[in-house]
Amino acid sequence: MKYTQIPANTFKELQLNAGILTSGFAPTTGTVESNAMLGATSGGISFTATPTYTDLGDDIDNCPKNMMELKKLESWEVKLSGTFLTVNTAQAKSLIATADIGSPDTTKVTPRNDVAPADFKDIWWIGDYSDKNGATNGGYIAIHMMNALSTGGFQLQSGDKAKGQFAFEYTAHYSMDAPDTVPFELYIKAGTEEA
Repeated sequence: MKYTQIPANTFKELQLNAGILTSGFAPTTGTVESNAMLGATSGGISFTATPTYTDLGDDIDNCPKNMMELKKLESWEVKLSGTFLTVNTAQAKSLIATADIGSPDTTKVTPRNDVAPADFKDIWWIGDYSDKNGATNGGYIAIHMMNALSTGGFQLQSGDKAKGQFAFEYTAHYSMDAPDTVPFELYIKAGTEEA
């Protein structure tokens, strides 16, 4: 059958498994510090980067809709969502978004009504990629969300004989310091043979 085929590179270009969420990642070396992981997740991670466009010709007589020369990109909405199974005070503060960890009582997380610059943090999602996934030279897809803030609120779903689940949604934000910088980056690196 002429069209019942798959591309020759299919098994070299698959993203595998659920991936991890971290507060830091070095794309040049592919390394993650173990203490940078944000928590255990369940059900996988969903990432979306959705552009908003304006059609400048929309109200011009005799101009067809969606004229490519008059299409302008206004902004990107960048979101990452999923479910944490683990939580600690730092993670709870992150999920609440505008909150502080107590001092000296570090077991207490207190929400507040104002947003502080320190509430925005970069988040990385990193997942296995390609047919070479060794511990040293494994391939990866990495998404870097800049200035992420929890916009899904703090949620807890407990259940009889079940683990507690903490649904989350983070939104990346533009910055006045770099208003032309879209608040996400994507890295795709194929793995190589292990030495």
